[in-house]
Amino acid sequence: MKVIFANKKIRSLLQQLARMRGNLTLPFYCNLVSYGHNIVASVDEEIAAVVQDYINKYPIEHCFETPNLHVLDEELRKRNRRICFMAEYFLPDLKLLRPLDCSYELKLLTPESFGGLYTSEWGNALCEQRKHLDVLAIGAYEEGELIGLAGCSADCETMWQIGVDVLPAYRKQGVASALTSRLAVEVIQRGKVPFYCAAWSNIKSVRNAITSGFKPAWVEMTAKEAGFVENMNA
Repeated sequence: MKVIFANKKIRSLLQQLARMRGNLTLPFYCNLVSYGHNIVASVDEEIAAVVQDYINKYPIEHCFETPNLHVLDEELRKRNRRICFMAEYFLPDLKLLRPLDCSYELKLLTPESFGGLYTSEWGNALCEQRKHLDVLAIGAYEEGELIGLAGCSADCETMWQIGVDVLPAYRKQGVASALTSRLAVEVIQRGKVPFYCAAWSNIKSVRNAITSGFKPAWVEMTAKEAGFVENMNA
């Protein structure tokens, strides 16, 4: 297994790159990323040796799942941290990506036209806490009423993240994949790289990514302060 462990110089570079992703909070205390053949670790010096031992002990894929993940989490707990975010990321497969159709009217939306859509129904497509990053969206409409929405945020200079929501009564009709695939094409036409994120336990979202022309690209795990995790669980 190839391990890229972030020394001071590498951590500085990673943090510069992370600052380009407007949705990240820095500095990392413990952040692990794998592209399949390696693990990139960006960590605080306080836990660097622990993480290095952990990565060297277990296979790559086991470092991101239980029961081995409990080993790292126990060490984090001693330092008032817990494993918090775990997700799989997808990039477009240019051999498969194409604009899919559905039986509803689709409209391209700009920030001026989706400014009033920051509601709970569209919480995956748009994020009110960082609405300055939301740059483009596509809506699905039935008789003028919005029934599905895919939006993308400029998480860094070159990559825009896609999220999608469909009202419950309109699911399983190909709306999500039509919105996702078409928005991905629009992003590429603007010279950016679309990407998609899902918890690997969210099978519906993973299926949508694959149906829409995306393929798995990397996985990521981030630790946060224990109080932050407790508040999320409250």
